[in-house]
Amino acid sequence: MALHPTVARVTDRIIDRSRDSRARYLDLITQARDAGVTRARLSCGNLAHGFAAAEADKPALAGDAVPNLAIVTAYNDMLSAHQPYGRYPEQLKLAAREAGATAQVAGGVPAMCDGVTQGQAGMELSLFSRDTIALGTAVALSHAMFDGMLLLGICDKIVPGLLIGALRFGHLPCVLVPAGPMPSGLPNKEKARVREAFAEGKATRDELLAAESASYHSPGTCTFYGTANSNQMLMELMGLHVPGAAFVNPGTPLRTALTRAAAMRCAGITALGDDYRPLGRCVDEKAIVNAVIGLLATGGSTNHAIHLPAMARAAGIVLDWTDMDELSSAVPLLARVYPNGSADVNHFHAAGGLGFVTGELLTAGLLHGDILTISPGGMADYCGEPALADGALVQLPAPTVSADTTILRPVAKPFAADGGMRLLAGNLGRGIIKTSAVAPEHRIVEAPARVFDSQDAVLAAFKAGEFTGDVIVVVRFQGPRANGMPELHKLTPALGVLQDRGQKVALVTDGRMSGASGKVPAAIHVHPEALGGGPLTLLRDGDMLRVDAEAGTLSTTADLAGRTPAPAPVEAPGLGRELFALFRAHSGDAETGAAAILDAAGL
Repeated sequence: MALHPTVARVTDRIIDRSRDSRARYLDLITQARDAGVTRARLSCGNLAHGFAAAEADKPALAGDAVPNLAIVTAYNDMLSAHQPYGRYPEQLKLAAREAGATAQVAGGVPAMCDGVTQGQAGMELSLFSRDTIALGTAVALSHAMFDGMLLLGICDKIVPGLLIGALRFGHLPCVLVPAGPMPSGLPNKEKARVREAFAEGKATRDELLAAESASYHSPGTCTFYGTANSNQMLMELMGLHVPGAAFVNPGTPLRTALTRAAAMRCAGITALGDDYRPLGRCVDEKAIVNAVIGLLATGGSTNHAIHLPAMARAAGIVLDWTDMDELSSAVPLLARVYPNGSADVNHFHAAGGLGFVTGELLTAGLLHGDILTISPGGMADYCGEPALADGALVQLPAPTVSADTTILRPVAKPFAADGGMRLLAGNLGRGIIKTSAVAPEHRIVEAPARVFDSQDAVLAAFKAGEFTGDVIVVVRFQGPRANGMPELHKLTPALGVLQDRGQKVALVTDGRMSGASGKVPAAIHVHPEALGGGPLTLLRDGDMLRVDAEAGTLSTTADLAGRTPAPAPVEAPGLGRELFALFRAHSGDAETGAAAILDAAGL
């Protein structure tokens, strides 16, 4: 089918806007490729250091005919999503040898968990952990020992950070290696119910902890469709996974087979062979558009309104929220996975999963089918479903009919005609709102403002019973330059209680919300941010605000002219936050990715 006209128009606009920066990027990776930035150019002393501990792989590494794959890992055993990676290096090395290659752990990167730091001081390090991961990835790859990259990471900032770093070495092929979601536990809606009961004092801490522990219970990613699982979807729709790898549970024979296949495929697409597929060529304007479309079609995390522009910039591509908003108007919502439904990602996968979604989008002309992927058949290969046949990995055709239409639907009968992520713009700035999890009757809120400088102050007001009528809660000084743009997910239960009482309620903030946030309308990532004089710093309690997701507006009727900006709160010290002052000082706005390292580099 012909490409949808909106998809074609937006893609062409991105290509035109990115022409100069993309050309510079392609020149960069072409020069690296032509210069032969590999171990063949290293001195004997350099090379001896590079394989001193390689044991049986030393003879292969001493020459230059055998591909050597860099493993960059986000392993730690505190986080459920990354704990399975502990044994991956040995699996990958064995598979590489079977493919006539070698592999080395080039380096490790941090992997912090927003679930652990949510509502805590550590959350102020969260966004800029992405920049740290990108820098760590670049350091790992800087040794020029490698012909390909295997990136091991799953959660919120980890995949974007790994990809941003790897794209600066885009002359090398790259495969992202996931580990999969944990099996289903306590239903997410029941967990949310207990959270709201606790916020009202109707559940004890022991009851809350029991509910949380029954939900997050074993190795693997959390099962709701937040940023971590949205990451896995993006890598599939950009063609950077072994097809179908996203949502297979850890510790299963199929997961092991997919992990081995990642190493074997990476070994087969290096410049030393005849099927060279460098990362920088795979991640082009069409691949970025595919990622946005996948995000919209599945109701993915709003955090990617920040991460996708940053990842695109690392490849010389300029993506903005207007592009995402226009695509949202044309892309139907095909999935209902918590928080915009009761199912989790395991249920989504069982209903047909990404193979079904990809097939539907391609057939409807809503995806670019002609991108360069790591898989030989291009995007068509991602319409399959991995399985084991006599112990061997095979790709079966994905279902063409949803196994559960309460979770997954075809393009012809979607849950909604649009993707549910909208740009809001007006005299309070530009922001993003996710409507796919918000009931239609809650998508327009006009109410007086209550203005706060921290989420703890909001919760104190809630506990004191101060929210008795309709309200738009403004939480400012939460932007990247102020305090690192933390997620404000801790507010969700309290604001949900107000909405359940029949009050009209919305949130406006220059901070972020969790990818798991749901039913309360939230205008987030607002820029210009308050620090530095953005409009939010001029608001006062009682100003009438309007959050209108239907019209795409964010506005106030208050006369802001002549008002004195509110003073920024004193920066809190400790927990390493002061070490990230450089990132905060150099960060751009949310719409360009809030990526200090890219802004400082002029990218």
